[in-house]
Amino acid sequence: MGGVMKAVQYQQVGAAPVVVEVPKPEPGPGQVLLKVTAAGMCHSDIGVMSWPADKLPFELPLTLGHEGVGTVAELGPGVRGIAEGDSVAVYGPWGCGVCWKCAQGKENYCTRAAELGIRPPGLGSPGAMAEYLLVDDVRHLVPLEGLDPVQAAPLTDAGLTPYHAIKRSLPKLVGGSTAVVIGAGGLGHLAVQILRATTGARVIALDVADDKLALASEVGAHDVARSDENAAQRVHELTGGLGADVVLDFVGIAPTVQIAAQSVAVEGDITIVGIAGAPLPVGFGLLPHEVSVASPYWGSRAELIEVFDLARQGALRAHVETFGLDETPEVYERFHHGQIKGRAVIVP
Repeated sequence: MGGVMKAVQYQQVGAAPVVVEVPKPEPGPGQVLLKVTAAGMCHSDIGVMSWPADKLPFELPLTLGHEGVGTVAELGPGVRGIAEGDSVAVYGPWGCGVCWKCAQGKENYCTRAAELGIRPPGLGSPGAMAEYLLVDDVRHLVPLEGLDPVQAAPLTDAGLTPYHAIKRSLPKLVGGSTAVVIGAGGLGHLAVQILRATTGARVIALDVADDKLALASEVGAHDVARSDENAAQRVHELTGGLGADVVLDFVGIAPTVQIAAQSVAVEGDITIVGIAGAPLPVGFGLLPHEVSVASPYWGSRAELIEVFDLARQGALRAHVETFGLDETPEVYERFHHGQIKGRAVIVP
């Protein structure tokens, strides 16, 4: 028992993450220790590492990684329903498990997590970019059932988040409808596939980078265009002047929310998934009539199971590059500069 393990930690505000040795955790009552097989890298990590000290809602050092997959290494006392050696993915947005939202599996919208100090792994609790990960409760584990761990890791956020965002608009995504995906990176290239697998919509992908537009075409976008000052006009041309029924913005900066506002059709949905935080004014006359605007967060546990089912059917595949734990600081640097196509996955 005991011992040490390697982990990727963000240790001080403004500094690059580092690979360090930390004590290997031991599972207490109800907890599960995973030997990590894959951990996804996400723009939320870059977001966290760019916050000033007064904005950080948790203590440093923090072991990064909120997209985690592993094999069950050890069970704490009283754990049932899972066995050592099982391959599982971690459902990341941990909640209290007791409130009305958690009762529906929507722990991403737990009403008590903040008050109880419950935080997702890698976003306040020790994360998956380590040799081992301690999971607080068996309900936060989803069996892989044959899915490749490297594929499954990104699906826990980069797959689940767009899936949840798209699901809210499914009644509008009928035959003859159009969906626009702004930002065809980690989440966007999976959004294109989810739209193709679950709807009859025509899919238009917008991005500033040619390699990401090529990836969007490759995974099923019907049309691609540069995400520039002509993007909204292009969407209107492609939709016979009507605009898009659903616009999903995976960036969330001022120019992209503007494109969303200018591209959406009457009675359409704008869903801002990207975490950059640019505001979009909503009011009479500011958007086409009866447009609804939402900014969702992650997804429910049930939706993660649905995402995994889509992946097992072959309808969803993350484009990944894999790296070792020791390479992680350098990979974050490349990721920050947009030099990773699809998703980076760390394999300890």
